[in-house]
Amino acid sequence: MQDALNKSEVELQKPSRSLTEVILLAGFCAFLFFFGLARFGLLGADEPRYAQVAREMLARHDVITPTLGGISWLEKPVLYYWQAMLAYRLFGVSDWAARLPSAFDATLMVFAIYLFLKRFRPGIALDGALMSASFAGVIGFARSASTDMPLAAAFTIAMLAWYAWHDSNRKTCLSLFYVFLALATLAKGPVAIFLAALILVLFAVSKRDFRQLWQTLWLPGILLFCVVTLPWYLAVQLRNPEFFRVFILEHNLARFGSNLYRHPQPFWYYLPVGLLGLVPWTVFFVIAIWRSARLWWAGKRDYVRSSGGFNVFLLIWLIAPVLFFSISGSKLPGYILPALPAGTLLASEYVWHRLAGQEKESLVIIVLHSILAALPINPAFLIQYIFIQRTLPWNSAAMFSTAISALLATAMVVTLRSRYGLRMLRFVTLVPVVLSIMALLKIGAPIVDDTLSARSVAQEVHRMQDRKLPLALFLVSRETEYGLDFYENQALGRYELNQIPSGEHLVIAPPGCLNGISKHAAGRRVAYLGGFTPQHLDFFWVSAKQ
Repeated sequence: MQDALNKSEVELQKPSRSLTEVILLAGFCAFLFFFGLARFGLLGADEPRYAQVAREMLARHDVITPTLGGISWLEKPVLYYWQAMLAYRLFGVSDWAARLPSAFDATLMVFAIYLFLKRFRPGIALDGALMSASFAGVIGFARSASTDMPLAAAFTIAMLAWYAWHDSNRKTCLSLFYVFLALATLAKGPVAIFLAALILVLFAVSKRDFRQLWQTLWLPGILLFCVVTLPWYLAVQLRNPEFFRVFILEHNLARFGSNLYRHPQPFWYYLPVGLLGLVPWTVFFVIAIWRSARLWWAGKRDYVRSSGGFNVFLLIWLIAPVLFFSISGSKLPGYILPALPAGTLLASEYVWHRLAGQEKESLVIIVLHSILAALPINPAFLIQYIFIQRTLPWNSAAMFSTAISALLATAMVVTLRSRYGLRMLRFVTLVPVVLSIMALLKIGAPIVDDTLSARSVAQEVHRMQDRKLPLALFLVSRETEYGLDFYENQALGRYELNQIPSGEHLVIAPPGCLNGISKHAAGRRVAYLGGFTPQHLDFFWVSAKQ
């Protein structure tokens, strides 16, 4: 009778515990991905460019053809643009609304990981989800208006759905695999199909069993994939006959096979990128990948068929995309983002096995993990000095941040070596993550906004004119050009291309360009209005044509 009562109490506690975990996970996702999205403006060339494309599609009520400056922009598929259009519709056009799709997709991915682990690794579900939410790569791209996070989230959910089908043989899971693979294809193109096929084939080879691989080619699932993807791909091709050439031949095949878009990097480029992207979990990731690879090699086929099969799947999911993109002639950090969740899942698997075996982690690993986890606090607190002086200073601020890092690392070591051990890993590691993000947003956001975002340039332009004038640019970077495209939402002429407004207008140029502007203006009056020192730009007024 007592045993029955105890069992009933446990069953009653499960929903309560699950609700607590969901609330906790939601709170961390809200902070890690959404908090402070508007603290600094859109950065680089890609963020404002994608944001502006979505704005133009919304203004034209066109869900088929992406355009920039009224001209077809066919570099990327449409998923991010659809999401940003919805965000604009709900919250208005703004830079933080442009970042909402990535933040939402990252949250969806984290909860999918939680639900997957809840079903297949219930003891580590919260740990694995929090680890997957808090590595540097996902935090950075979740706060970016780009196509990388939509691809990574959809691809991750597709891979988890496939493995859930692999373990359970439930067709619902296989259906989810095809739906999210279709969304990944709408996020960034056929690369999602290729990577998924590569991972699944290599996993079948590791098992020496191709039956399930053939069973994956399930006709209803393929039809589901086609229903999700083909309408847009067919529609955009019919409206824009150049789509196949521009998107498939140039921005997929040529981008992979050559340095056409000027992103050359050495073959080993993704090794440091991946290790840095997995901070603060890098140490446990390295230990986990070494353990899984060693067990795989030692056990080979038996290990793959046992509970280690999931680890082998994660290893292949991680390594195959990294090697694939390492061969590419064009390399950017975001390319391997779809592989990185496999790294945190491997780390969580390692922690789960250590907890299940009631083993204490070695002091060396704990110390290394604590130091690496606490280390980002230093640059986060000193980011203003880094941007201005281009180096890490040694002053009172540096001494203070170093002391905080050291104290925090020491506290982490003591906690993780206590009787609680790895059960406290997620919480003690999240403390420096939270502190670093708070410092970056509080201390770093203003300097990032001033030195890197065109938002501050646009604000300076507005302050110096009593009425809105057309803008033109002369010899400025494409980052500034695309940023002002978004923040000014107007066609910007380029003096060096003889795109000179006929009426009165302002010109933005680097210092020392007065003579060049006067020459292009051909006798029109030119006056220097002032400069914006943080981005080394000057502002000029040019009269209308006589």
